Amino acid sequence: MSNKKVDVAIVGAGLTGLTLAFYLEKAGKSVALIEKSDRVGGVINTIEEDGFVYEQGPNTGVIGSEGIVQLFDDLKGSCEHVTPNTESEERWILKGGKWVAIPNGLLKAIKTPLFSLKDKFRILGEPWRKKGTNPDESLADMVKRRMGQSYLDYAVDPFVSGIYAGDPIQLITRFAMPKLYRLEQDYGSFIKGAIKKKKEPKTALQKRVSREVFSAKGGLGKLIEGLENNISDEAFYCSSKNLSVQPQESGYNLQFSTFEEKKINIEADKVITTFGGEGLASVLPFIEKDWMKSLANTVYAKVVQVVVGYNKWNGRELKAFGGLVPSKENRDILGILFPSALFKSRCPEGGAVLSIFVGGMKKPKMIEKTEEEIKAIVMKEISDTLYCSDTPDLLRIHKYEKAIPQYDISTKDRLAAIDNIEQKYAGLYLAGNIKDGIGMADRVQQAWLLAKELTNN
Repeated sequence: MSNKKVDVAIVGAGLTGLTLAFYLEKAGKSVALIEKSDRVGGVINTIEEDGFVYEQGPNTGVIGSEGIVQLFDDLKGSCEHVTPNTESEERWILKGGKWVAIPNGLLKAIKTPLFSLKDKFRILGEPWRKKGTNPDESLADMVKRRMGQSYLDYAVDPFVSGIYAGDPIQLITRFAMPKLYRLEQDYGSFIKGAIKKKKEPKTALQKRVSREVFSAKGGLGKLIEGLENNISDEAFYCSSKNLSVQPQESGYNLQFSTFEEKKINIEADKVITTFGGEGLASVLPFIEKDWMKSLANTVYAKVVQVVVGYNKWNGRELKAFGGLVPSKENRDILGILFPSALFKSRCPEGGAVLSIFVGGMKKPKMIEKTEEEIKAIVMKEISDTLYCSDTPDLLRIHKYEKAIPQYDISTKDRLAAIDNIEQKYAGLYLAGNIKDGIGMADRVQQAWLLAKELTNN
């Protein structure tokens, strides 16, 4: 058996785990990064194939936290972040079978066919509407109460499909959209809150949180490579299996085996898990069953991602970020992103790469369809909405049974269980997208802050 002693053991080498390891080593801590897969990066994976560059997993992130700004600064020379072409800034919403650009100014908001005349007038009264009193109010109820049904149907519903693959009726605002919730609770209004927040003093780092969309030059896999290359080789334990963590008088003992059946024993002062769901029970067998049940009850959206590439694009001009599909439209897809319109060198000259998402919380059984059935659905949607019936030169289907955790009413019990576990077992931290948000900026922010906390303790 191989024995090792480290300051911190991290279970899971996705974006959260890699960022943690990077900053902990940077602060002089010794780290063991344990990953069950044979590669690092989790769901983030950029693939180059037949002249196409596409993402298997998230297609973009948002410069939405101080942590992600700092990370790109610290990885300078190892990874270069890129933002979309300015001519592709439009975001489309499907209404009546036609794509409509989301309005980005007052005049366009008045003219847009997305929202009813009643709700356009209703929004004028939003700053004076009473704030909600139900802490567990759903996102759907909050939006209807403050902005009206059409805003829910043609703004929030497709947005939630694009981010969570979720259902705004099920998502709880204070968990799923905490910043939106706090605008109402702290300022009494979305509009008043947004105006006041802009006037609040900010640090130099906070001023650079732009909410801009980003990728990395060459794809998001380059961000993973940049992190991996700046973490010591001896920190990595990929293809691990049968991991079990046990508390000791001081710190924790971790035992697992590698694909070569080599037994590994690690002593760590602190342990951080970066994944969720049922898998935690086998890794942390000493945790109380009631608490572990709350973690295992996390609801996940089932999503199918279909990547379609054309050497020559003959459909509608793709000068946009992509298009989202509201539930009211009764289509079979959640939305279509246009990666080749956003970033350079993603396809042959004159061609296109599309990333289409199917399933989600409202149509979970889509994942059970055969690849031929999914292909037929996707090709029909491309033909109907983007006016291209050509046979694609590339088509790849990726299924994710547990794509995105849903911050629904069960989140309350999950967060309480995490707090109870961390309070009872000093030095054990449960991180990852089961708390603190699901976006790439959220993952990096969580890891960045936790690394600071561990460094100072």
